[in-house]
Amino acid sequence: MWAFINKLRSPKWFYDISARLQPWFWAAALILILVGSVWGLAFAPADYQQGNSFRIIYVHVPAAFLAQSIFVSMAISALAFMVWKIKICDMAAAMMAPLGAAMTFIALFSGAVWGVPTWGTWWMWDARLTSMLILLFLYLGVIALRGAFTSRDSASRAASVLAMVGVINIPIIKYSVDWWYTLHQPATFTITGRAAMPMEMWLPLLIMVLGFYSFFIALTLMRTRSEILRREANKRWVRELAWEAP
Repeated sequence: MWAFINKLRSPKWFYDISARLQPWFWAAALILILVGSVWGLAFAPADYQQGNSFRIIYVHVPAAFLAQSIFVSMAISALAFMVWKIKICDMAAAMMAPLGAAMTFIALFSGAVWGVPTWGTWWMWDARLTSMLILLFLYLGVIALRGAFTSRDSASRAASVLAMVGVINIPIIKYSVDWWYTLHQPATFTITGRAAMPMEMWLPLLIMVLGFYSFFIALTLMRTRSEILRREANKRWVRELAWEAP
């Protein structure tokens, strides 16, 4: 573990290793999302209660999963940055935040669209919905803090503290349907429990979730590589890359 942490201290090492990993995750994202979309939207059977309106689940659930996972990843990166001063972790956290905000918005919007035929309204001050809205504000707060300071170090520390404090909202989102009365349905499927839908319906959903996570990793690697070049522009190895570029 310590050897890996020491390697992470080198932006050049991360830049090189991410160049080899990035194409694989882009390919996985493309294949998985394509297969999951076609299977879920065209071939999965309609729900016996909701009909075809349930198919929005193939966007809503992956986006909601990713919105929460990205914030947890940001909090872990923030902790590593604050404790071990690993610059790559701060760069990655900064690059994750816009995608996390976008996924939270997609989850809220798709949930609202789904709520009209299911609940008869696009919005309720439901525990799950409200905590997801708070998550969106937390993302926007992290993004705003990074632009509110003239000092990059001060901005990074402030954003890191908010990410570490705000991560307490994630278990609230997850367990809100168990702790309070809520219109939102329980988890569609879990790792340990039995799925609440037939295999021909949840398998394409699982494929979509994996595709979204692959997209997140690929995009984060790509954006972090760009951020490394921006922040390390004065380093010798970056200048050498610029000279070698065609």
